[in-house]
Formats: sequence, C-alpha cells, structure tokens
Amino acid sequence: MKKILLRGMCAVLGVAVMSSGKVSAQTSESPLAHSRAFAVEQMPVRKMGNGGESRDIVHGVLTTGESVALHESEQPAGMTPNPAHRIEHTEFIVIVEGTMEYLHDGKAERVGPGGVLYIAPGTEHQVKNVGSGPAKYVVVAVGKDVKK
Repeated sequence: MKKILLRGMCAVLGVAVMSSGKVSAQTSESPLAHSRAFAVEQMPVRKMGNGGESRDIVHGVLTTGESVALHESEQPAGMTPNPAHRIEHTEFIVIVEGTMEYLHDGKAERVGPGGVLYIAPGTEHQVKNVGSGPAKYVVVAVGKDVKK
C-alpha cells in the first residue's frame, strides 16, 4: 500500500512540477521538468533524534507557481517528530500506517491508515504516533513560509 500511495501522489505531482533548479548529472535538464517515478529505495534516509526516519521525495515548483515539498516519515510508537509549532504554508499529511493524533486549535483528532490531516497556514500544531507500532505518513507541503 505504501508504494502504491507514494507512486500515485508522485505521479500526480510529477505531471505538475516544473524545474527546481537542480540539474541532473546525466543531462542539463532538471529532473522535475518531466513526469517521472520516484523509487523509495533511491530516497536517502535521514535518521531523527527520536528514532524515526524521513525520506525527501521531491522539492519544486508547480506549474501554477506554488512551491511544493513531499516527504515520507516513520515515527516509533509514542513519539512525536516535532514540538508544537506554527507554519506559514499549507500541509496535508496522509497516514499510510499506524494511528496519529493531531493536536491543533485546542482539540485532538486521531486518524489511521488512509486518513488525511490538513494544516492551514498559521495553525499551531503537533502530531504524535499514538499507536502500538510505527506510524508511516507522507507530508505534502504547498507554498513557502512567509517571514513576518
């Protein structure tokens, strides 16, 4: 299910994503100039301080002008990737495996596999793995943080 979800999301974004300014070693063209697949085994793994892992999938600009960043993460049971924080871009978090608790606007909501969290700009929020096993999820960030 994880690979299918990632492929589907990347295929949709790959059609719309334009050059990010990164140049492929094999050609002078951006790797995001054309539709493509992003193989999970080719994504470098970043280890997090809490024992979790994260993989960057793509960073670029949509044809409509919005910046987009896509990454997948895995958090151990009981862990949170970040303290409560505020962002000035939009995020969607698609839960692939496990159960996440989403704290925002004075409330807590839980979602499991297939559930989606929406974080509006300016929302102070935090997520936490409240399941008994690892939680895996994909983050789609749209737009850039606005400096105030």
